[in-house]
Amino acid sequence: MNRAKYYTNKEAEVVQCHLCPMACVLENGEVGDCLVRVNKDGELYTKAYGNPVAAHVDPIEKKPLFHFYPGAKAFSIGTAGCNLHCLNCQNAEISQCSPDRIRNISLSPKEVVDTTLDYNGHIIAYTYTEPTVFYEYMYDTSVLAHESGLKNVMITAGYINPKPLRDLAPYMDAANIDLKSFDEDIYRKINKVELKPVLKTLKVLKEEGVWVEITNLVIPGWTDNMETIQKMCDWLVANGFEDAPLHFSRFHPTYKLMDAPPTPFKTLKQAKQVALDAGIKHVFIGNVPGTEDEHTFCPECGKKLINRHGFGTSGINITNGKCDYCGAEISGMWGE
Repeated sequence: MNRAKYYTNKEAEVVQCHLCPMACVLENGEVGDCLVRVNKDGELYTKAYGNPVAAHVDPIEKKPLFHFYPGAKAFSIGTAGCNLHCLNCQNAEISQCSPDRIRNISLSPKEVVDTTLDYNGHIIAYTYTEPTVFYEYMYDTSVLAHESGLKNVMITAGYINPKPLRDLAPYMDAANIDLKSFDEDIYRKINKVELKPVLKTLKVLKEEGVWVEITNLVIPGWTDNMETIQKMCDWLVANGFEDAPLHFSRFHPTYKLMDAPPTPFKTLKQAKQVALDAGIKHVFIGNVPGTEDEHTFCPECGKKLINRHGFGTSGINITNGKCDYCGAEISGMWGE
């Protein structure tokens, strides 16, 4: 175990964690709600450091990040544990498990960086579970990555306090925030957390200059209310996220939501239209491959700028951040 950051001593051998809004108060020997952070003799330690349960090279589009170095590969890592307990978790076997109760890989921050460089990659992704809970591992790796000229991205539910997020932001180049709903009651029922801290995370990342994309999983009977989606899109536009790609993702029955059906494609199309009408410029539909809704189009002239097929890309018609056809600015990080 490694010493954790962001906690205070409440009294003799009692600590309070300040990494995320859960603010767990732990007596000696107790483990946080995330299953990762533990009080050992009045000091907070993390079980998730240098021990990912998954490490793979993935297309950046799989995260999904569509306007961040399209076509690039990302060395992707994640440890066990999570500070959410979503009824629809797709990785429950690793997210709802303590790092010391599952088989993992020994991979130090330096080894993560060296592995990325070995395959000529330039992006490290912190993903699969919830990178907030392996914050110290992510932070140390991110610092080393930037020193080596690599980019860092995190795929997160955004349930983290502003102070640790701002400390991490200088080393984080992009993030996809899983904005699970725009309804506090739904958040509490499905995800066991609150919405407001996630909205704060979005604002902090924007203030810190991190490239942001947003994913919203549309679950029939839960998060498919178009009035709520309208409110979400209006909030995003009002807070300066009209250029941030928004991914509406199709739900498939899983974990504790096996009784909900897959999302009808027409519902996803309806949500996309709501977002476009609200003023969001780049809206995509995920988990439905082979449609026009996975391509990037110029919001000005309507020409196709990036052709996507599955997680692959071709025909990128963007030069220096501008549409090759009409010269309109296209938001994103495109590289050289």
